[in-house]
Amino acid sequence: MANRLAVEASPYLQQHAHNPVDWYPWGDEAFALAKQEDKPILLSVGYAACHWCHVMAHESFEDPVTASMMNEGFINIKVDREERPDVDSIYMSAVVALTGQGGWPMTVILTPDGAPFFGGTYFPPSPRHGMPSFRQVLESVSSAWQTRRADIVESAEQITGQLNQMAVAGVSETALDMASLDEASANIQRQFDSVWGGFGNAPKFPQAMTIEFLLRYHVKHGDASVLQMAERSLTMMASGGLYDQLGGGFARYSTDDKWLVPHFEKMLYDNALLSAAYLHAWRVTKRPLYRRIVEETLDWVIVEMRHEQGGFYSSLDADSEGVEGKFYVWQADEISQALGEDAPLFMNYFGVTLQGNWEGQNILHVTQDIKDVADKFGMAVDDVRARLGQGRGKLYALRARRPWPGLDTKVLTAWNGLMLKSFAEAGRDLGRPDYLEVAEANATFLYTQMRRENGRLYRSWKEGHGAKFNAYLEDYAYLAEGLLALYQSTFDSRWYLWSKELADLILAHFQDPAEGGFFDTSDDHESLILRPKDMQDNATPSGGAAAATALMTLSLISGDRTYWDIAVASVSALGELPAKYPTGFAHWLCASDLALSDPPEVAIVGRPEAADTQQLLDVIYRQYRPNLVVAAGLEEARVPLLSGRPQIDAQATAYVCRKFVCQTPVSDPSTLEGLLP
Repeated sequence: MANRLAVEASPYLQQHAHNPVDWYPWGDEAFALAKQEDKPILLSVGYAACHWCHVMAHESFEDPVTASMMNEGFINIKVDREERPDVDSIYMSAVVALTGQGGWPMTVILTPDGAPFFGGTYFPPSPRHGMPSFRQVLESVSSAWQTRRADIVESAEQITGQLNQMAVAGVSETALDMASLDEASANIQRQFDSVWGGFGNAPKFPQAMTIEFLLRYHVKHGDASVLQMAERSLTMMASGGLYDQLGGGFARYSTDDKWLVPHFEKMLYDNALLSAAYLHAWRVTKRPLYRRIVEETLDWVIVEMRHEQGGFYSSLDADSEGVEGKFYVWQADEISQALGEDAPLFMNYFGVTLQGNWEGQNILHVTQDIKDVADKFGMAVDDVRARLGQGRGKLYALRARRPWPGLDTKVLTAWNGLMLKSFAEAGRDLGRPDYLEVAEANATFLYTQMRRENGRLYRSWKEGHGAKFNAYLEDYAYLAEGLLALYQSTFDSRWYLWSKELADLILAHFQDPAEGGFFDTSDDHESLILRPKDMQDNATPSGGAAAATALMTLSLISGDRTYWDIAVASVSALGELPAKYPTGFAHWLCASDLALSDPPEVAIVGRPEAADTQQLLDVIYRQYRPNLVVAAGLEEARVPLLSGRPQIDAQATAYVCRKFVCQTPVSDPSTLEGLLP
């Protein structure tokens, strides 16, 4: 028999629709009932691709005895953290404050007013490794609620007060300078794993935003050691099991230092951020490996993660048939039977052995340079590459006949904005018009499905359910960044105009006039125990950092200095934090680099599709210039950077400007090259 979650759009909530737990979605009904029945609220937060969420569901939420205890003593609320990042952020802060660590599944016990007083992550069905069983937790909390209510209420008030203090804590404004970026680079160097790449120890996350900062820093200073950190990380990640060697795309993180054994879930946001990082590394180095990874990752998104109307899905599960990684691993004899005489070559290159490299199975990973394999087998490199490609295609087709991991088919505005940006830039830089078509279809989908009549955005959409939830800062900011990338790739002014509309909505509804920066929720959002303002990057960039970047870019195209001043003030408000903790504030460091660069604005006046216009654009995009802003098209008022700038002698004409003060216009590509940084 289904519970209330059966009518919800979220695939994660639907996974729990047939639990014997009397689940409620987050909302007034559950809180009103908790007050009426004088019961605490058990809040459980997770997401569809979360392996340990599945484990706890099987062990506890599907168990009738445990469910009976939950139903008798609590009002139970299930939340998809991807739909409600505000709820997740607030109560994750509480769990970290209570226990010193966080993660998912997250279990938090609240008063009927929503104040947290107990929290944790995964609880086993029986006591294990010093952890109480979930039933013991339920018994203990229920008893305390009946016998020590005053203590609980006092504790909840203290925790809520602490969370509010953390949320409003300001940072003294500090003048931006290059020394802070130098300090950040040095601190990243201290965390760098020079053998395997990446930063810190296992579990190891890709940290695409840190790599983006390193690439920017290298472009500005020509520092070879900084580029080496980025390249070592990118190369080792692409060689390991973190990367799907058959289908393309990256898993969430590596459980070991060597990038061999991933946590097999695939998230849209990771692949958006990483495909962009590899694209920018290719623009800096022109290494074919990086281009291949970009194209394979984006091709995977098109094939496996895209709705027919143009929206991108959220994630692929780590589990299939109830087993983590089963979809992705191989036995040696499977490969031998599938590839025949090419099997030894394939197995040598991808590290396949009879004994396996993970739980008796093989995770495909690149163990040596292709030239060494060619020498070993007495073959030409091109022949080896062709045979490996054929083998990958055969195994991908064979794998596709296995039971697939669960697909979370909800479309999130924020994550789509990240992927929109990657497709738009890749389409332009790689000469892939098909990628630009995907990007424009995505932007059109978001405009028609996620935008309300007044311009405000929805957070989430799922086929058959439509769009729902008030959008967050990250939805507006990531989408604005994606639209600006799309405009600078297609020069269709409607994308610039929509990004400007989103920026104005950010200033109207998310700006913090007292402390500077931006709140994560709008001023008319549902009232919660606090209004979150998370400045730090997490798995995705800080919404505030993305907003600052979008505002500065818009300022350069629109000539509106207000955007620039507000953005720079928000960057300065972080003080020394980004320099001291660079891997936690890497997108802010990229925003700082933009703020400090005195970036050029280039107006190319001419028909974007014309040959002479394309010649000038080719000069601009030949090198990686991350802070350069471009507008192209015939002179028009809708894009201020083009306004009032005519063509010279009926030829495509480039105006190189800073702060809307332009140098002498030029039409010769080589002359333009000399004017660019």
